[in-house]
Amino acid sequence: MDRRKLLAALGLSPTLSSPSISQNHADKKPEGPHAVPHFHFCGIHMAKSNPKLQFITQHYCASHTGGKEGDVLQCTLFDGQGTNAKLIGVEYLISDAAYRKLPDSEKKLWHAHTYEVLGGGLIAPQMDKKTENEFMQVVMTMWGKAWHTWPDPSTPIPMGEPLLIWSLMGDGQVDEKLQAARDKEFAVDSKKLQSERVKEFGLLPPNVAPPTTMDTLGRQWTNTGEDKPTKAN
Repeated sequence: MDRRKLLAALGLSPTLSSPSISQNHADKKPEGPHAVPHFHFCGIHMAKSNPKLQFITQHYCASHTGGKEGDVLQCTLFDGQGTNAKLIGVEYLISDAAYRKLPDSEKKLWHAHTYEVLGGGLIAPQMDKKTENEFMQVVMTMWGKAWHTWPDPSTPIPMGEPLLIWSLMGDGQVDEKLQAARDKEFAVDSKKLQSERVKEFGLLPPNVAPPTTMDTLGRQWTNTGEDKPTKAN
């Protein structure tokens, strides 16, 4: 299945819902960008400036099409799934080919998704297993640029500067309590999922160290040398 057909299929997923200020004034039917179908996936984000600072993040995404560099997935990020969840940021996803054309000054803002997929950290709760695997195969090669504009969701209003988000890129980097909470919420087992995806895709999860500075460039598979995957036995 090619990427465009896959995204069209994912458009059948539930639409993004957002809280209204007043039910009397709420739109009865979404218009504009929110009128198109969105799909939902969940992962654990970490701040590039502080890899210990991590968040369970709900993504609601639609595809912007027609650009010369291909589709751009545009995601609104929330701290939960309910109608009153806090909008905590945005994320854009682009193809590996588009990422390769960027200057290093821009590349430092983009993170890889290889470990999130192969490590079992990224899930798409509304999709069946077959569709989820097809979706993950696409996302695994894409790069994301994410900012949390509500950097501390415990505050009553957004406070402070936006956080540039990075991705978990190796075993042992995730906050285990946070991962356990996410797994419990969606009745999944990240470790079991990692084993299933390694078998499904025939590739071992990456082992890339967390960023040491804000200028660190993302890598998909290895810390040094040629950045290429290792096949599973």
